[in-house]
Amino acid sequence: MRAQPGIFAIGAVEHCYIELDLLPGVDPVALASCLGSLLGPEGGMVASSVVVGFKPELWATLAPGDAPEGVRSFEEIRGDEVVMPATQHDGWVWISGGARDSVFDSTVAVLNAVRRVANVASEVTGWVYRQDRDLTGFIDGTENPSVIEAGDVAIVGAGAGAGAGDQPGSGSSILLFQLWRHLASFDELGTDEQERVIGRTKADSVELDEDVMPEDSHVSRTVIEQDGEELAIYRRNTAYGGASEHGTVFVGFCAEQRVLQIMLERMAGVGDGIRDALTRHTEALSGAYYVVPSLDALERFAPAPAPGTAPAPAPASGPAPASGPAA
Repeated sequence: MRAQPGIFAIGAVEHCYIELDLLPGVDPVALASCLGSLLGPEGGMVASSVVVGFKPELWATLAPGDAPEGVRSFEEIRGDEVVMPATQHDGWVWISGGARDSVFDSTVAVLNAVRRVANVASEVTGWVYRQDRDLTGFIDGTENPSVIEAGDVAIVGAGAGAGAGDQPGSGSSILLFQLWRHLASFDELGTDEQERVIGRTKADSVELDEDVMPEDSHVSRTVIEQDGEELAIYRRNTAYGGASEHGTVFVGFCAEQRVLQIMLERMAGVGDGIRDALTRHTEALSGAYYVVPSLDALERFAPAPAPGTAPAPAPASGPAPASGPAA
């Protein structure tokens, strides 16, 4: 099964994320048809990359044979002092490209395609900050797997050996989508204090030595090992907002939902009461899980092109040369 290629389409500097709610009385198949068609030759997305996802329960109803087992919608996560709210919606679309105008044009095309079947529940514009840093000034995604390893981490069945392609949901991915607002308190800390919050040096992202690494640092809470093996995820985060209010768009892909859930619960201090220090300087504004189906599964819903119909034209403005990704 072929994964959606946009998951790994690094280099884009402009991004837009749309969450959708199915209109009352509309058959969910209509939403799957609309979103599936965006990735086809008639989708009009030539100048941009597009990735689409669905609420886990909705996708399991639409395509039970193509749904990863046991994946569920986001539920509120609550620690002693941390709350991560649930803001689950029915559909998700991520448009990315090398220039804002091409991403804008493609986003308009998406909205026109879905307006008869779904409402826009949220729209967020993301952008790359200093090539690979988030708005704290630290490099984001140091623990990301290499390009060679990313598929095994992010795609169901990709890293499970012979016969894995036959498992439910093969070729799909589980997405965690969150907005984290940054608080001014982090900028008020000195560099040494910031480094202890993150668990890495600010200039070059070197992990702090064990004897000085705080147990509540972001690294300590999110770098997780089980049976001597690190539980990895594949991050495609970006920055959002303006000078007065801004933060991180967390876009995390994994072949297993449990890995994402363990990470969030450890950040909130669920179970052991050790809260991730970074959550004292950031605030979770949203939380949702989506299944990002394989291309093969989506093609079953995409309408067949009419005979003799030419592909839709690309937006008028092409992408500018892209710099590195938000890691």
